[in-house]
Amino acid sequence: MILEDLKHKTKARREQSIYACLEEIKSSWEGNVGGLIHDWIEIAGEQLALNCTPLNIHNKVLTIGASHPQWRQALQYNRLELIESLKSYGYQIKEIRIRQHYPHDLVTGQSEKEIWENHPSRTDKNGIANCPFCKVPSPKGEVKLWGKCSFCRRKELTIN
Repeated sequence: MILEDLKHKTKARREQSIYACLEEIKSSWEGNVGGLIHDWIEIAGEQLALNCTPLNIHNKVLTIGASHPQWRQALQYNRLELIESLKSYGYQIKEIRIRQHYPHDLVTGQSEKEIWENHPSRTDKNGIANCPFCKVPSPKGEVKLWGKCSFCRRKELTIN
């Protein structure tokens, strides 16, 4: 009985020390790329976060990897807004660099062919609808995804 109590207390101390160790590691993330990865969805937004990854921070310059050229462009359009968001979370970032980055475990797990088969701009698969903003015929998938055509979407992103 005494041996069992001793084993239980030792196990509890070990678990507590692992917990304390993990908390210490987590607290050391603040202000660096580990903390940024942890906060990334809240900072960048879900869609951007699923397709772009913070890679490193050096001399207050954040390097972000984008999984596709369209996401590099989206990052470029939203660069200043993203810097402000980073600052509001306590990250002292003065500039963002963007590079192509193909993670080994892509979020979608789809091949390029599968991605193209389901792409919202496919008029042969999704059909055509008039954009509710500019009234121009546009791919239905784009209108469904953004509520407008890609041209109106691009204007919206550059204005904000």
